[in-house]
Amino acid sequence: MTTTAATLTDDPARPRTSTPAVQLRQVGKRYTTGGPDVLQQVDLTIEPGELVCVVGASGCGKSTLLSLVAGLEEPTSGTVEVAGDGAALMFQEPALFPWLSARGNVELAMRLSGVGRRERRDRAEELLRLVHLGGSGDSGVHELSGGMRQRVALARALAQDRPVLLMDEPFAALDAATRDLLHDELERVWLSSGRTVVFVTHDVGEAVRLGRRVLLMAGRPGRVVGEWRIEDRRSAASATWGRRLTAEITDRLREERHRAA
Repeated sequence: MTTTAATLTDDPARPRTSTPAVQLRQVGKRYTTGGPDVLQQVDLTIEPGELVCVVGASGCGKSTLLSLVAGLEEPTSGTVEVAGDGAALMFQEPALFPWLSARGNVELAMRLSGVGRRERRDRAEELLRLVHLGGSGDSGVHELSGGMRQRVALARALAQDRPVLLMDEPFAALDAATRDLLHDELERVWLSSGRTVVFVTHDVGEAVRLGRRVLLMAGRPGRVVGEWRIEDRRSAASATWGRRLTAEITDRLREERHRAA
């Protein structure tokens, strides 16, 4: 795996602890005995408070990686460790319950955890304000735009109060303007909440825009083949730098596709 130390970090200094938020050691995954490896010998350490983007072509094992970290599946080999109470998972589709209001969808995770009615209502309102949906708690799902539904889904994921938030291409189905807006929203929520975020995407530009670390995955079998650390986005040259990095990662992704063909 190649590692590139980019010259760009605008987030405040994140404390490094002896306990990673997520750690994978020599992780492999196959779905059938004797079948092909979906993931092979994946080693990955994510520190508390990091925002890490995982990019790669469709079918390279990105979603499988998230499923293992979320505890939805078990690795065939190796170990997966997640700090604290584990991870919350946000999907590409909001998957909101249409018979519940925006607030009711956010409250659901807390209700399943046994949180009292008054406490979960207050917390749901707080989270809706955090994602800039204050005052929309009584709105029905059908009244919300696609971007607003994804904000509700983000608030619902945060309501699980897990230290790690996993996001599986959550903005892929949105138009470009809404996606840009939600990039800003996610960055703001990440900085204010202090959560560890692992964001999966097939869009290299999105990964460079959001990630403080970008990991490139290749398939057949899935593995991490490249890593870039991003520092000091506030510089005047950051836009040009971002375009160059996007091109560099895209070229590397294209090479990996040709190698796998």
